[in-house]
Amino acid sequence: MRTSPLLLAAGAALLSLASTFAQAQVVKLSTTAGDIKIQLDAQKAPKTVANFLAYVKAGHYNGVIFHRVIGDFMIQTGGCTPDLKQRPTQAPIPLEAGNGLMNIRGSVAMARTNDPNSATSQFFINVVDNPGLDPGYAADGRGYAVFGYVTEGMEVVDKIKAAETVKKNFAFQNLPATPILINKATVEK
Repeated sequence: MRTSPLLLAAGAALLSLASTFAQAQVVKLSTTAGDIKIQLDAQKAPKTVANFLAYVKAGHYNGVIFHRVIGDFMIQTGGCTPDLKQRPTQAPIPLEAGNGLMNIRGSVAMARTNDPNSATSQFFINVVDNPGLDPGYAADGRGYAVFGYVTEGMEVVDKIKAAETVKKNFAFQNLPATPILINKATVEK
């Protein structure tokens, strides 16, 4: 009996998909509010994932706070210590928005300035669907690069988004009144 080319192609596609999932990396953020697990998508955002993993492996995120919390928008972290000092960063990375990953609830994206290619270490978790951050809809048309999704701990994200915030100065207008820290970020697999 001959195996059809269609069946062989389907089998190859399944093996490729299984390989992709087997290689998918998960980062665990152990925070003062609980644990959050993020599955990274290196296939669609390879430079962004490599950048994020380099910061995780260097211990950059250990001891930083969630410094921007907007309950009906997103929670942001990745660069500030509890005394509101910015940690040094590596060179910015090119924008990988437009990769098919959308800014929906639970997605994780890189924060950046008005320069689309300015993302370094800061990232945010969308707490609602934010189509206005996707390419073509964002104010600059370029969007924000999603590179992963929360797979465990959305209840922790929701706890953080509900935190009381204060305005400290122009740079910190949505700062949790009680600091919420990432104690440790680790690569799970």
